[in-house]
Amino acid sequence: MSIGKKARAAFLADVIDGLSAKPRTLPCKYFYDARGSELFEAICECPEYYLTRADLALHEQHLGEIGERVGPGAHVIEFGSGAGIKTRKLLAGLERPRAYTPIEISAAALKVSARQLASDFPDIEIRPLQADYTRDIDAERLQLDPPSRRRVVYFPGSTIGNFDHAEAIEFLRRMGRIARAGGAILIGVDLMKPESQLVAAYDDAAGITADFNLNLLVRMRNELDAELDVDAFAHEARFNREENRIEMHLVATRDTVIGLDGQRFEFAAGDGIHTESSHKYSVDDFRALAARAGLASRHVWKDPAGLFSMHWLEQAEP
Repeated sequence: MSIGKKARAAFLADVIDGLSAKPRTLPCKYFYDARGSELFEAICECPEYYLTRADLALHEQHLGEIGERVGPGAHVIEFGSGAGIKTRKLLAGLERPRAYTPIEISAAALKVSARQLASDFPDIEIRPLQADYTRDIDAERLQLDPPSRRRVVYFPGSTIGNFDHAEAIEFLRRMGRIARAGGAILIGVDLMKPESQLVAAYDDAAGITADFNLNLLVRMRNELDAELDVDAFAHEARFNREENRIEMHLVATRDTVIGLDGQRFEFAAGDGIHTESSHKYSVDDFRALAARAGLASRHVWKDPAGLFSMHWLEQAEP
């Protein structure tokens, strides 16, 4: 499979850096090629994977209250390309939203979502922005004329859990700069729950999550011409109690080698590659994390089963 030269160079550099590190890692952002995205959609349908259903149930139960918090004439800025069920529910539940800006690094995904939303919400100004939302964004690119009453940065799902604590704090600070004084952040946060339930959610009985994880190796072989045996690795989900996070690993089942760009990376049986972390929080723990980013959690909603939460964050008082 062919990808652009720039994308291939970035992918290759990240893989070599990750395999050269101790412990070895691969960036989870590379899960989502076409096949990976299909597999993730299938994961969301697995009975063990509670997150998507809980997040949607939260939106359905509390949309009225969330809409009251957002208020009329808001500029909603979503980190991600939007156009999903949650985005549509939010926009439909708001009072005269001034504009909606999805921020997405993929031009193709951004174009599709913006076109769909413009058709479905003709009264809302759709202003897509192609950018990497994990990096600083030029404030001028988000200006409206006339300006909106307030900005609300919308980040549903549990992606904040993929960042370690220092990264999450810096990420929240960037979100706060985009929201500005008088604005807010509406962010999804997965809650702590029994370890067995968490592990099952990331290691479903049908093996879909395993295929999703192993697809990283398939991408390396197909797109980077890596010499490797996918069958020499197995998916493993484990709970890290010290960090309160689920980790996904690719673990060598026997001695094997990954050859890439003239380099050899040797694995003994049992050696692994850390591919993703998903931190879980109590409400108080996330409030404390947000406070370190200069943000105050003014309200928290949960789904009916108490599995998932959404925080309304504002700039903390000086």
